Amino acid sequence: MRIFKFGGASVKDADGVKNLVRVLNEVGHEDTLVVVSAMGKTTNAMEKVVDAYFENKNGVNGAIHEVYEYHHNILKVLFEAETHPVFERVKTLFEEVRGFLMWNKSPKHSFVYDQVVGYGELVSTTIVSAYLEKAGIKNQWLDVRDLIKTDSNYRDAHINWERTQEAVQQQVDTKQLNITQGFLGSDDNNFTTTLGREGSDYTAAILAYCLNASSVTIWKDVPGVLNADPRNFKETQLLHQISYREAIELAFYGASVIHPKTLQPLQRKEIPLHVKSFLDPTSGGTTVGKGVEISPEVPCFIVKKNQVLVKLSSLDFSFIVENNISEIFKLLHDHRMKVDLIQNSAISFSVCFDNKFGGLENLLNELKKKFKVVCHEDVSLYTIRHFDDKALESLQNGRTVLVEQRGKQTLQLVVK
Repeated sequence: MRIFKFGGASVKDADGVKNLVRVLNEVGHEDTLVVVSAMGKTTNAMEKVVDAYFENKNGVNGAIHEVYEYHHNILKVLFEAETHPVFERVKTLFEEVRGFLMWNKSPKHSFVYDQVVGYGELVSTTIVSAYLEKAGIKNQWLDVRDLIKTDSNYRDAHINWERTQEAVQQQVDTKQLNITQGFLGSDDNNFTTTLGREGSDYTAAILAYCLNASSVTIWKDVPGVLNADPRNFKETQLLHQISYREAIELAFYGASVIHPKTLQPLQRKEIPLHVKSFLDPTSGGTTVGKGVEISPEVPCFIVKKNQVLVKLSSLDFSFIVENNISEIFKLLHDHRMKVDLIQNSAISFSVCFDNKFGGLENLLNELKKKFKVVCHEDVSLYTIRHFDDKALESLQNGRTVLVEQRGKQTLQLVVK
C-alpha cells in the first residue's frame, strides 16, 4: 500500500480539489491511503475561533461562520446542487463545533484548541471524499482519530504505537482507496488530540509504519526538497536524492518541506519518502531513502523566524554548570519551549527557542529569580548545512549577528 499526503495548499480551493483527482488519475489510486490537511489557511481561521472563545465570546459565531462560508463556496463550485448530501454533512460538522463550545466547561486552552481546530481536517476530507465519488473514484472515508491513539498532551500529543498499530491494521482496508485526515489523533477518553502544527506529514509516516507501506509521497507546491525555501531565498536548487540522516538533519533545523518527526518511523522500516509537485505529478521530485546522499553537496539554507533569544549570566559571577543547566532546561520544558540552539561559557548561557505556546513571560519571571536575563524577541535563526564562505557572507550581509555557532558541517546564526 502507498501513502499519499496532500497539504492545505493543494486543496485551498475547488480547482485544488479537482487537481487532486487529476493527480490520482495520473499516478493511480489503487491500494492507496490519502492523508489530507485542512484547506488553505483553515487552521489559522479555526485558531481565531478559539481565540474568540477565550477573549470575545460575542465573536465566536462570526468566526465560525466565516470558515463555514469559505468551505460552502468551494462546495458550490464542486457540486451542481446544494441538495447533495455533502452540504448537510459539512453543515453538521460546523454545528458540532458550535455545540462543543456551548457545553464545554474546561478552561484549558490547549484542550479547547484541539477539539476545535481539528475540524478543518474533518471538513476537508469530507469534501474530497465526496468529490472523488462524484468523479467516479470509490473510496472509504476514515476518521483518523479512530486509528491514531495518543496521550493527552494536547497540541503536541505523543503516539501510543501499540494501540495505533492494532487499530490501523484492524480498520484500514488495504485493497481500496482510503481518505483520512492529517494532524489528528485521540486520547484514552476519545477527545481529539493534535500532533503539532504541520503534523500531517507525521500522520502519513505513522500510517505507513503501521501498514508496512511501500512508500510515502508528500505532494507539495514545489518540485521537491530544495536547498532553501524559495519564499526566503533566491536561486534555489532541487535535491534529487538525500539520505534519511540528511533529511532528518534538515527537518530538525526547520526545513518546512518535511515535518521533523516524519523521517524516524520511515527510516526504521526503510520506507522511501518521495516529495513531488502536485502541479507536475510525473516529474521525479526528491527521494529520501537509505544510503543516498546529497550529490554534489550544496549549501542548504534554513530559516526560523519569530524566535526568542535569551542570554543568561550568573548574578555573582559563579560558573553556570550542570546543576544550573539542568534547572534551566526544566524551566524550558515546564513552559513548553522548543529549543533550537544553545551556547554556553563559564558564566553565561544562551538559548534560542520558539515561544509557540505563549509561556515566555512566565518563563522570564522564573529565570530572573536566579540569573541576569537579557531577552531578544522576534529574532531569526539561520542554519546552513554544508556551509562555505560564500554562504556565510550572504547571511551576514546587513544583519546583526547575536550568536554564531559552527560545527563541521553546520553553521547557525541568530540575527536581528
